[in-house]
Amino acid sequence: MSDSSQNSWRTVLAGSQMLFVAFGALVLMPLLTGLDPSVALFTAGIGTLLFQFVTQRTVPVFLASSFVFIAPISYSTQTWGVPATMGALFVAGVVYMVLAAIVKVRGSGFLHRIMPPVVTGPVIMVIGLGLAPIAVNMAMGKTGDGAIELFPYKDAMIVSMIALLTTLLVATLAKGIFRLVPILAGVLVGYAAAYTMGMVDLAKAAEAPLIAVPNFVFPEFNLAAILFMIPVAIAPAIEHVGDILAISNVTGKDYLKKPGLHRTLFGDGIATSAASLFGGPPNTTYSEVTGAVMLTRSFNPMIMVWAAVFAILLAFVAKFGILLQTIPAPVMGGILILLFGSIAAVGMNTLVKARVDMAQQRNLVIVSTTLVFGIGGMAIGAGDLNLQGVSLCGIVAIVLNLVLPQADASEDLASEKAVVEDLVDHGRS
Repeated sequence: MSDSSQNSWRTVLAGSQMLFVAFGALVLMPLLTGLDPSVALFTAGIGTLLFQFVTQRTVPVFLASSFVFIAPISYSTQTWGVPATMGALFVAGVVYMVLAAIVKVRGSGFLHRIMPPVVTGPVIMVIGLGLAPIAVNMAMGKTGDGAIELFPYKDAMIVSMIALLTTLLVATLAKGIFRLVPILAGVLVGYAAAYTMGMVDLAKAAEAPLIAVPNFVFPEFNLAAILFMIPVAIAPAIEHVGDILAISNVTGKDYLKKPGLHRTLFGDGIATSAASLFGGPPNTTYSEVTGAVMLTRSFNPMIMVWAAVFAILLAFVAKFGILLQTIPAPVMGGILILLFGSIAAVGMNTLVKARVDMAQQRNLVIVSTTLVFGIGGMAIGAGDLNLQGVSLCGIVAIVLNLVLPQADASEDLASEKAVVEDLVDHGRS
């Protein structure tokens, strides 16, 4: 076998490995929000291909379901239905593309001016903490909203804790490529435990055909749903910058310059809008895949193209898609306890790494107001035209950051003096 053919086969196998790494998190999001996991596989593949086309195959990333949108999609589908939610997500993708155009004209600095860490930190924390009740309810054998008991409490807790323990042990103790698939490991072990306890119904999977076209859903455009969803695009846009910086550090190339942040952001946007045309969740770059790239030193973007091709092919295996939908709620609940907590921790880490001084009244006001609005469930508006959750928090944090005056040097000095005095007093006591 020639060197070129050997290299091409290695690229194909590496692509299947990348899909394996991303798989657990990829299908978890649609299962939580009531979307079809087969459609999510298809749109992840299409989105990745579009991203690679826009960025001229220069960035080794794979795009798939964004967890930021879990709560907004769940609320939107219950309020306006899946087609209207898809229409709103299409517009959210367009917002990404508009941001990309502004970045090209004005540079990436304006994003940080409008959305500095004091804004994005608490918004990301709200995403994780706001979802916490869903994880706990599912872990206890209930539906996400806690309205219906699906499984006995005792059985559900045994299964959910097995899934949680497996996930955190793999995340912390596993070596090599296995350390990058804690969610997949948690699902497999938790599913096996649930099956032995009689919590899995395989009847639908047995009846399903082997090959079938996924249940695509086409968008409808509802103004109320669109206005609700647009602000949600704020946090992922900033998160995208961090993702591109991370993969740049891993590969040693500056992707902010080539292909440019405007191209990568546009790639995310067009991938998200394209996904909504078929009924799939919004697309974003995956940190699991970034970790796999770092571990395997697989810097060739063609690997991600092959991962996308495998995702599209797998989407048409109908029996597999139905099998994914038989995963019991307690299995997902156990994993989500760790996952949603991790999202909140990322938001906290954003504040810590940026050294946001919470002794400054300005910062304290922005963070505290954003957290209470989001976690408390504040809603502003009437009827269908209202803002709440991440949408409201994003707008409130941005407005407060723009309106409140920056602290001057004397205030900074006074704050530092107050902190020192508190420490001295605490030492005396």
